[in-house]
Amino acid sequence: MKLINAKRLLIVTFILGLFTSHIIAQEGAVQGVIVDNYGIYVPGASIEITSLKKGTVSNQNGKFTIVNVPEGSHTILIKYLGFSDKSVEVKVDSKQTTSIVVELSPSDVVLDDVEVVGNFLGGQARALNTQKNNPNITNVVSTEQIGKFPDANVGDALKRIPGITMQVDQGEARNIIIRGLAPQLNSVTLNGSRIPSAEGDNRNVQMDLIPSDMIQTIEVNKAVTPDMDADALGGSVNLVTRSTPQDFRLSVTAGSGVNTISDKAIYNGSFILGDRSANKKFGWMISASMNDNDFGSDNVEAEWTDEFEYNTGNQDADGEDILAEMEVNPYANVFEIRKYLVQRIRRSFAANVDYEFDDNNYVFLKTMYNWRDDRENRYRQESEILDGDDISQGDFIINNGNLVRFPVESKRQTKGGIDNKRSKNRRLEDQRMQNYSLGGEHLFGSLQVDWLTSYAKASEERPDERYLEYEGEYSINNEINSREPYYSPVDDADLALNNFEFGELTEEHQYTDEKDFNFFANFTLPADLFNNGDGNIKFGVKSRYKKKERDNNFYEYEPLSGLQTLADVRTQDYSDTDFTAGDKYQVGIFASSEYLGNLNLNNSSSFEREDVPDEYLTANYNVDETVYAGYIMVDQKLTNKLSLLAGVRLENTKVESVGNELTLNDDGDFEGSMEVKGESSYQNIMPGLHFKYNLNEKTILRLAWTNTLARPNYEDLVPSSEINQEDEEIIVGNADLDPTTSMNFDFMAEYYFQNVGILSGGVFYKDIDQFIYTFTYEDAATGFDVFTPLNGDNAYVYGAEVSLQRQLDFLPGFAKNFGVYLNYTYLNSNANGIRNEDGDERGDLELPGATPNMFNGSLSYSGKRFTARLSANYSDAYLDELGGNGFEDRYYDDQFFLDFNAAYAINKNLRVYADITNITNQPLRYYQGVRNRTMQMEYYRSRINLGLKYDLF
Repeated sequence: MKLINAKRLLIVTFILGLFTSHIIAQEGAVQGVIVDNYGIYVPGASIEITSLKKGTVSNQNGKFTIVNVPEGSHTILIKYLGFSDKSVEVKVDSKQTTSIVVELSPSDVVLDDVEVVGNFLGGQARALNTQKNNPNITNVVSTEQIGKFPDANVGDALKRIPGITMQVDQGEARNIIIRGLAPQLNSVTLNGSRIPSAEGDNRNVQMDLIPSDMIQTIEVNKAVTPDMDADALGGSVNLVTRSTPQDFRLSVTAGSGVNTISDKAIYNGSFILGDRSANKKFGWMISASMNDNDFGSDNVEAEWTDEFEYNTGNQDADGEDILAEMEVNPYANVFEIRKYLVQRIRRSFAANVDYEFDDNNYVFLKTMYNWRDDRENRYRQESEILDGDDISQGDFIINNGNLVRFPVESKRQTKGGIDNKRSKNRRLEDQRMQNYSLGGEHLFGSLQVDWLTSYAKASEERPDERYLEYEGEYSINNEINSREPYYSPVDDADLALNNFEFGELTEEHQYTDEKDFNFFANFTLPADLFNNGDGNIKFGVKSRYKKKERDNNFYEYEPLSGLQTLADVRTQDYSDTDFTAGDKYQVGIFASSEYLGNLNLNNSSSFEREDVPDEYLTANYNVDETVYAGYIMVDQKLTNKLSLLAGVRLENTKVESVGNELTLNDDGDFEGSMEVKGESSYQNIMPGLHFKYNLNEKTILRLAWTNTLARPNYEDLVPSSEINQEDEEIIVGNADLDPTTSMNFDFMAEYYFQNVGILSGGVFYKDIDQFIYTFTYEDAATGFDVFTPLNGDNAYVYGAEVSLQRQLDFLPGFAKNFGVYLNYTYLNSNANGIRNEDGDERGDLELPGATPNMFNGSLSYSGKRFTARLSANYSDAYLDELGGNGFEDRYYDDQFFLDFNAAYAINKNLRVYADITNITNQPLRYYQGVRNRTMQMEYYRSRINLGLKYDLF
């Protein structure tokens, strides 16, 4: 049956809400702000008028509203973990809003023997109280708690949260995996508004783009409610920026350090400045952060095969060479040593203002601009086997099935950029993310309204990216060591620079941007459906328009004179006897980045330029995606201890895309192209139920049934195609892809310690349908291999997680200043309907991204002036990318990080800090098929930081 038109349903729910607002009795209201003894807002406080059985919870700005309060005097009770309970008398007038400001004081339990870190415990209390009073299953981390770990960006902070692991890029956490589900299956918002992606081929949000010190709170929603975006199959991360303060606020941080892999300096600094007007109506805050990091990595990569082809020396009747194929033990047919030199400068700016017109009307503007320059030189020594026509029986040696000697084509490639102030002879990756949100909160009698409209843009530009490559051929000895693959030349004389001839010189420009326009409005009405004194009905609408586009080009340059061999250009030896992957890996001599950057490629008398469309045309596209959504839900107390949140969300999605189809002839040369278009639309109805049972004041049981989705990646949706007649391959997009959907079940038990801590445990199950993978098959008409994204059948993920966060104040003497932070997550998954290159279904497969075991642990010490923390983070190996068969599957290996940080308070406002990250020198490692077969191992070494932090409240 055809689904109800999404727009029509939104109008119906809106009219229903307005009608209901007139039939509910109008009485007085109480609106207030909760702050701590520093004047900082207190989110997640429990506010209750016990005589009326009415209550609510303060929001991220510490604000709360209770409507339909009878005229007269009432006692309001505020409860907050780690703070003393507080009662406040208020007088309510009919059809009037009474406004109050309540200041809470930390309890003696928290402050005992902990003088300077009281504010940290207050931040921890804010996070845990918010988590405790949320209606759904969440994890909440405050900025003060983030500051207790040596995490420079939000991604590194997120990996401390139960059920989360991160994929790293150059040693920094970038892509988030929630409960074993790949980055594109999760959503990230900033103050509730979607963050667009700066990457061209997926929806991943680059978490290393956002500094952790610009964020006030991180909320991870593992069971979303109907008023949240449904495209959060694994979960939803909401980053909450700093609110304008209640009073004057100044915080300044400055520090420096060193990268042990490059022995170069790290510089970082940040500040926060804010205040309110004398009448408290207008508030403002500005903040900024900067991090300049000059580092690098040492890298070894390999591609593996178990097939080998050589020329027999004989010819068939047509005079064609006869080739022989044979199976051998797996060997690296491609082997690379890479040296990266990287400078990352991360800048972030934010400005927030708000204005309270009166007790019932409040508006705000929040802005953030993140800008990261990533400058990189890469020196790559690549060796690829010469087989087929290029190798004869006398050219190779096989010993016990191992290919131990064979000829290779060796390439020495310099990656860089032009010589100007921005690029500095390096490849420049200019990534930016900006977000501007205007919103408001209003009270019309009993009707509470909040709304937000936002514009966000993420972009990535890589201008004037250059590659200069030289090629040589020689025989190598293959060291039979799949864990540490290694090639060495049979004759060192083959490495002479004049033996490496000019291969290619290219320059390209890449640009990707994604724009998001969002609007949502929520309406909340009191509704005591079960006569228990408390409850509400909430409904709302949302629209989101997203535009994604890529515009790349690629040119090859043929030198008209010079550059014939590596001996003809300015070179530099980038070998390092202290190469982290092992001193046997010497990357060698390359054209220097300065030489490459200073080449004048626009000089037509020196270079001949050729456009190469097959390098970029299928990557270029435009996508327009429009989403309309509406929801309605009830949040009701069934008994004094049991509450229910139930509702349904409807989302309608329409996608229009424009791409390119290109053809390469039998010689692999570009033959022609044409524009192609695709269009799709779909609707999803997603009901949800959340039960919350307060067993007692400290113990909460939660049960949730939710339905979520994940939309296909843009690159997969665009019907672009490449028909390669030389390689007999066709790569094609699929505009008919369905979204991946999931039905989710969660149970969680939480026990909150009075001294600000938590013990929790739970289980979860996800029944996933229509997940997307790359399918390979043979085209019946041409016999070519076709690679296309396809919906699989179904998959499931189930698991369990436990967490403990506790100050050990029950221990005697100084030992009570120790604290522990521990969490562990177990996952199991299975995917069905994945077919191999022969069309046969592969059985017993894990879902890509599902990490079987994850663990976080830290031991902290918090004294009157000195604090220290030793932190460990472990994530198990998991299937990262499916190949055509099990031998070709790529796995992300396990990771174990160990970090240490400490701080000493000189006085109440000033402290000095020190951090050491990646003490274990954990590499990024991929393997192919089996754990011992290395595809990549990239090392970063440790980073050391020292600095000062000044806070004035």
